Amino acid sequence: MQVIVLLLLSIAVAPAASWVNNFHEAFTYTCQTGQSINFIMSAHNDKYKDRIWNFACQNTFSKPASCYWTGYENDFDKPFTFICPFGSVVTGMGSYYDMRTEDRRWQYYCCEGEVEVTRNCKWSDYVNVVQKPFRWDTPVNYYLTGVYSSHDSAVEDRLWKYYYCQKN
Repeated sequence: MQVIVLLLLSIAVAPAASWVNNFHEAFTYTCQTGQSINFIMSAHNDKYKDRIWNFACQNTFSKPASCYWTGYENDFDKPFTFICPFGSVVTGMGSYYDMRTEDRRWQYYCCEGEVEVTRNCKWSDYVNVVQKPFRWDTPVNYYLTGVYSSHDSAVEDRLWKYYYCQKN
């Protein structure tokens, strides 16, 4: 039954054809040059105590941007807040899963372009309920610049909020 629900969720809300990872697998996702992440979708599986992920991107920069990977921004089972520095945007994410802690560590690919993204910044509300699928779209004319997450060890899942801004 859970496989059917996941399949229906992916058909109903995914702009891309497949998930970027399988349960317990590490992944690295980056947008094409000149783009940033504007869509995040995830589904949790109680058996695996993990999530699968999908992303999509929007055009962001008209000129080549300066980009870099961060280190891992969180410790297992700990909350974290990450915001790309210098008015840059999130253009990629990477993660790996640890069987012992039943949690993931996260790193981000940030790009700084010809225009800073620092105006009218806002935090989303929590975009998910633990152990449930979610979909989050960046509002129109906004760009993803940060992430907040906390881990619930009782159910081995994370809650997520996203930080987004407009270009100056």
